[in-house]
Amino acid sequence: MNTVILFALGVLSLLVVFLIIAFLALSRQVGVLFERITPVGAMINNNGPELGETPAPMTLTSLNQGMVTLGGAQEKSTLVLFVAPSCPICKVLLPVISGLQRQEQSWLHVVLASDGDEPAQRELIAQHKLDNIPYVLSQQLGLNYRVAKLPFSVLMDEDGTIVSKGLINSREQLESLFNAKESGFSSLQDFSEKNTVSVSH
Repeated sequence: MNTVILFALGVLSLLVVFLIIAFLALSRQVGVLFERITPVGAMINNNGPELGETPAPMTLTSLNQGMVTLGGAQEKSTLVLFVAPSCPICKVLLPVISGLQRQEQSWLHVVLASDGDEPAQRELIAQHKLDNIPYVLSQQLGLNYRVAKLPFSVLMDEDGTIVSKGLINSREQLESLFNAKESGFSSLQDFSEKNTVSVSH
């Protein structure tokens, strides 16, 4: 009888150990899954002016909307999106930008920026019906912001201060720039990291 009881206790002990190991493994997988499904905002990089910096204003002639001033005090926030006719992701984003321009026009002014072949730029404007969005051609603007990859976006508040920036591949990443302005966090990555640190403490 004692042997049977000891055997049963041994089996139960093994089951408890197995359940503990399974629980720990499952907890780890939940953590990995959480990291994978955390929203990915605009990919912040170190190019161009720093977040919180206020670049000197630049007044440029657009291809479709006359003179445009970027930087300095403005009535609205300004989103500058650097694009190119040869950039396939840019072409996918342009309809999104047109929609955002209409939806967010109460507080946001959108400007498209590029350099290079003017006829190709005008063809892009006509093809995507961008007449209502200022489109500037300026190599100097790209140099000032040290744009290395496209599409690259910079969001400035009404004072001309850079509140967010980064590489953009989707509408969600574009909207993450707006969330950064509203929340005070420079990016969703920054938000996740700071909240993870807070939870761990």
